[in-house]
Amino acid sequence: MEMKYCQSCGMPLMDKSQMGTEKDGSINEDYCIFCYKDGAFTQDYTMEQMIEHCAQFVGEFNKDSETKLTKEEAIGQMKQSFPRLKRWRKTLEVSENSEFTAPGISHVPELIAHLCDTLPITYIGSVDDQGYPYMKAMLSPRKREGVKVFYFTTNTFSLRVAQYKANPKASLYFCDEKGFQAVMLKGTMEVLTDAESKEMIWREGDTEYYPGGVTDPNYCVLKFTAIEGRFYSDYYPRTFVL
Repeated sequence: MEMKYCQSCGMPLMDKSQMGTEKDGSINEDYCIFCYKDGAFTQDYTMEQMIEHCAQFVGEFNKDSETKLTKEEAIGQMKQSFPRLKRWRKTLEVSENSEFTAPGISHVPELIAHLCDTLPITYIGSVDDQGYPYMKAMLSPRKREGVKVFYFTTNTFSLRVAQYKANPKASLYFCDEKGFQAVMLKGTMEVLTDAESKEMIWREGDTEYYPGGVTDPNYCVLKFTAIEGRFYSDYYPRTFVL
């Protein structure tokens, strides 16, 4: 049986006695009784306040755990896991006509588009055969579909392509050091070699890199599809799901 966790504080829900309740007394399986009772959250916390609250109990956690964490280590882990919990998850719709109204992230699509369209360099990440991350500076995307899909050109016979074929997990990083803004996108990378994809982003002058033209066997397209991300703006980081 899959273990359930409170979607507010991350506490394991071992049985129904630990689960929250609705107004009619029925069980809510998403939250623990300490976070959700009688159909409402018991504390009007932000995610950051909830992390600070939970960090007080790291000593209790350590008693029943083989891994002993310091308060700082516990906070670091919660900052990574809490944005994925139901209560704190913020979602961006990426259709062209959507309005982005989620608190704190309404301007993210504009920020991603601005960085992608104006910065000359994008950093892309892949995973090697030993699980280590590889980073590389690339010319910024030739094309994008909203803020979810991005297309790059690269060499078919490169190490990067070999890594993506073995493991499609990837990331993009846009960074404007002057404006002190950055966006990291996590997702998957596809290697496209079909004629339509290659024609789609081919540009005049590309023969400098691919002498054989658009049909050059060493020319291919990388298609990145984002699933979630994290951005830094106004001296504050936030995580979002696409």
